[in-house]
Amino acid sequence: MALSDEEIRKIITPLLLSGAKMLDKHCPKCGSPLFELNGRVFCPVCEHRKKQRKAELKGIEEILMEKLKVLANNLPDDIEKLEKHLRVMEKIIEILERYKKLEGEE
Repeated sequence: MALSDEEIRKIITPLLLSGAKMLDKHCPKCGSPLFELNGRVFCPVCEHRKKQRKAELKGIEEILMEKLKVLANNLPDDIEKLEKHLRVMEKIIEILERYKKLEGEE
């Protein structure tokens, strides 16, 4: 998803005001100018996207955890229904584990 010029300005302006230096090099991934602050060179646009993605993953993770709690607190007595219930819980746990791996990669 491409960021608008306004969004890019909202990301870059605070960096410039904080003393970050805009370099004459560009990010190979998104083409944004690279910045340097405290000896660290980085792409503010890619970092912004990474933070956004992490927040989205966290939100999804919270929803899944809540669903898992609801299922755990409402286990049926009927064995067939219980088996289905547990399979759903198992799938949710698998998805949560995948999200955890995605968070760790970033």
